[in-house]
Amino acid sequence: MRDPDNMLLQQGWSPEFLSTANIESVQTEYEVLHLMRQCANHFRFSHFLVSRFPANAQQRFAERLLVSNWPADLVRKYDAMNLFHASRLAIETGMTKLPVQGDSSLLAPSDFESGQAGEAIALAESHGLSASTALLMHSTTSDPYLMVFSGTRPPLARPELTELHFAALQLFECLEKTFVAATAGREKLSSREVECLRWAAAGKSSDEIAVILGISVYTVSSYFKSATRKLQAVNRMQAIAVALRLRLI
Repeated sequence: MRDPDNMLLQQGWSPEFLSTANIESVQTEYEVLHLMRQCANHFRFSHFLVSRFPANAQQRFAERLLVSNWPADLVRKYDAMNLFHASRLAIETGMTKLPVQGDSSLLAPSDFESGQAGEAIALAESHGLSASTALLMHSTTSDPYLMVFSGTRPPLARPELTELHFAALQLFECLEKTFVAATAGREKLSSREVECLRWAAAGKSSDEIAVILGISVYTVSSYFKSATRKLQAVNRMQAIAVALRLRLI
């Protein structure tokens, strides 16, 4: 049986950044970010992201992101549109195990009659995302994720697309290793902290959560502060994203 790694190398691909030593040494998301940047450069992409698959409109785009080099302004504006779950990117990748390639309209709603389609396309093109390649990934617990590489380069031919897919699988395995390490290194959340994060992830404000749980807004704020500290996050939004990624809520 032929070794897939050797076959790829024989085709002229030399993924030094994905050497066995590099992969085995990965322990943090920052290290995965570094490898993804090298991968994007290798395939002549300018942007990349890994996010939890958008199954519904409950969580914001920014809360789903795990690793990304998208500019903060781009994330904020795309998040405000609240259409990630209804985009061609989500719909088309959710229907196949193969990579999906497309132009800037991949970030637009799958229903092109939507008034936001033109706005989403213009936003993507203004940031150099005129072409994207998206891949559906699954964790060992079967949770779906999206890995997307974007830029201005022409579509990948079959051999190069195969190489990117292989590299993406290795990168995602590295990222999943950081999930386990992060879970082991964080304090356990209390039931109240979990409840507050779960309601916040569903879009509820602190005032609404206080009414739902029958506690004061001050107490809700205290739970958010302690949960944020335990999850080693910098704010409530990141705490929700971390808790979702670690399957705590």
